[in-house]
Amino acid sequence: MSAEFGGRSGRQGRLSQWLRGRRPKPPADEGGREALLLAAADAGLPLAPAAHPAAQYGCSCDRVGCPTPARHPVSFAWQTQSTTDHGQIERWARHQPQANFITATGMVHDVLDVPLDAGRQALTRLLDAGIEVGPVAESDDDRMLFFTLTRGTPEDEDEWWPCELDCHPETMDEHPGLRWHCRGSYVLVPPARLPGDDGRAVRWVRGPEHPLPDPLSLLELLTDSCARYAEERPDHASAAWPSRH
Repeated sequence: MSAEFGGRSGRQGRLSQWLRGRRPKPPADEGGREALLLAAADAGLPLAPAAHPAAQYGCSCDRVGCPTPARHPVSFAWQTQSTTDHGQIERWARHQPQANFITATGMVHDVLDVPLDAGRQALTRLLDAGIEVGPVAESDDDRMLFFTLTRGTPEDEDEWWPCELDCHPETMDEHPGLRWHCRGSYVLVPPARLPGDDGRAVRWVRGPEHPLPDPLSLLELLTDSCARYAEERPDHASAAWPSRH
């Protein structure tokens, strides 16, 4: 009886090993994606899953004519869902291995979003001037993202700028090409993939280990570089118009 039990146990053990071998293994963390996401969370950037590039419509949401393919959250509750909790971010990253991630602005940080050429020019000038610059990301859709502290909700509402800072014609000359992402907005956080066959992506130029600066310390040089960028382009009137979510 003991031998029979031992035999049955042995068969069960082999069956369990076989079943374990059939289970899908967790996807490899290509390029340290998970580590980069956790580093962003450690910097205080609240994260939530976003869509990713897909063949049929360019976006995993399968919405025909998606206006922002692979650039938007997957949940309408992204603002309350966004978190810096390592356990939750790891679960999302492992269960959704292709997902991009967004970071919700206006909670801990804001993002100053400018044309790529203007941003590169401004970054050089800021560093040469010894001005503290925080995390900076480049996007292959020709945008550069400067991560800063949030201004929160100032007591004087005239001192608060919404994320559609320059989406109105009367402000275009003052802040051409600049968009300020604050409360109610979001941006893709690196590493993120964009639609296209050429490896288009959003990547860190300066990583999240750099402390977040006051946005006002960057604003003058950024707006000046955006104005120069707009003037130097033949189609500067249309080039200055910012992208929308």
